[in-house]
Amino acid sequence: MVHIKVYIATSLDGYIAREDGSIDWLPRSDDIPEGEDFGFGEFLAGIDRLVMGRKTFESVLGFPEWPYGDLRVDVLSRTGIAVPSELGDRVQVVSATLGELLHRWESQGVVSVYLDGGETIQGFLAAGLVDEMTITRVPVLLGKGRPLFGTMTDPVHWEHHRTDVLPMGMVRCRYARI
Repeated sequence: MVHIKVYIATSLDGYIAREDGSIDWLPRSDDIPEGEDFGFGEFLAGIDRLVMGRKTFESVLGFPEWPYGDLRVDVLSRTGIAVPSELGDRVQVVSATLGELLHRWESQGVVSVYLDGGETIQGFLAAGLVDEMTITRVPVLLGKGRPLFGTMTDPVHWEHHRTDVLPMGMVRCRYARI
């Protein structure tokens, strides 16, 4: 069975990006204490596959370096997207239903999947497929932007598992779906 996890940062008011997709409000690498990764490396160590949408992938391509090492990445896109040649063996563009994805991962022996990107997370949440969420609140108010959670018809209940206070005033909370 595939275990699907979210690991993401939001502003205090729940946004994952500005309206234009910018994440310039996140701490810059020069401001982060040396050697601090806020638990991201430990989280990634337990992940078999990363799934993100096209917009998130395009945003990550603008980072100074690829942050996911050799982790296999599925980029969800109905229209396709060019993958840089240096990532060709790690990144695959996928156009499939969530059911097809789950079946594919199970047949490949994938146990733990990391979701990234607002629309991707919202789609998996709406389908009831997210098992765990780790949300780090960054102490900044944006006022508007792209929310982590979209409109939902019914409440979805979660159990709090852990809260950690991180450097730079950030707070990380881990929840599991009940």
